[in-house]
Amino acid sequence: MSAPDPVAQIQMMSGGYFVSRCLQVAAELGIADLIADVPVSAAQLAATTGSSADALGRVLTLLCAQGIFERRDGGFAHTEVSRFLRSDHPASMRSFARMFGNPVIWQSVIRLDESVVTGEPMGEKVTPGGLWQYLAEHKDRSEVFNETMAAKARAMVPLVPRAYDFTRFARIADIGGGRGHLLQAILAASPDSRGVLFDQPHVLREVANLASDRLALEGGNFFEDALPEADAYVLMEVIHDWDDPSAERILRAVRRAAPAGARLVIVEAKMPDPPMACWTATLDIVMLNLVGGRQRGFGEYTNLLERSGFGEIREIPMGMGHSIIEASPA
Repeated sequence: MSAPDPVAQIQMMSGGYFVSRCLQVAAELGIADLIADVPVSAAQLAATTGSSADALGRVLTLLCAQGIFERRDGGFAHTEVSRFLRSDHPASMRSFARMFGNPVIWQSVIRLDESVVTGEPMGEKVTPGGLWQYLAEHKDRSEVFNETMAAKARAMVPLVPRAYDFTRFARIADIGGGRGHLLQAILAASPDSRGVLFDQPHVLREVANLASDRLALEGGNFFEDALPEADAYVLMEVIHDWDDPSAERILRAVRRAAPAGARLVIVEAKMPDPPMACWTATLDIVMLNLVGGRQRGFGEYTNLLERSGFGEIREIPMGMGHSIIEASPA
């Protein structure tokens, strides 16, 4: 197989954001939902979506060139990839594509050069309060974000109790556990365990119905409030939201709360070593540019955990590019 032409490779990467934007626009318009088992013309799709037939056809043609849709019988048809853009697909990626069309993300990317110079995220510089405040003020964008997170949870959450045995723990605390998808799955697989979902009070108000004899809700801020005592502490995709000093503060809060013999269970996408083309490598730059977080390799987690008072650190691969990192209070 011949090596890629360097000029073409640079051309494609330099203008690659146009491909991304075309995908986001198609997802926003719900194009995949409008295509069933027979090809649909650009004119038909444009009439339904209130678009220009010529412009929409050209956007979809570029997506065909990328293997998303395909041209057939004078119209646009599904491929195996494009079906994942349908809203009714059990593993739908439509909300994921729409989420990355968020103006805060695009405006932050434009200022990536400033992130590189300063090391600071641009989210709070492009809009007051950053991404989280923007979502709080824009219900439509918040719904897309929540749909994306829920879809991701549906795919990833079942992998955690399959990869790690929680049945030995009497009480399990999910720190920053959001809507409780992971904790519910863990408790379903560990029928003799009880759980406590720890997150900010306004988050827990939305899931008050989860409270039961086996699942307690405890509101608080892990930077300011004492964490609950438990035999196992789970943090799924929490640490990657933060820079090292902030991540260390979270881990030290867990260390202060953890009794002797407790375990810390971190679930994160691990940075590949050596570097390779994968979503985690891209996500690392998203975190740098948008919120100031970072994706880490196992060695980086080891150093972070040791500085925070943990030892006996091991990694357990679990699939979907994620790993479980287990540690004990030193």
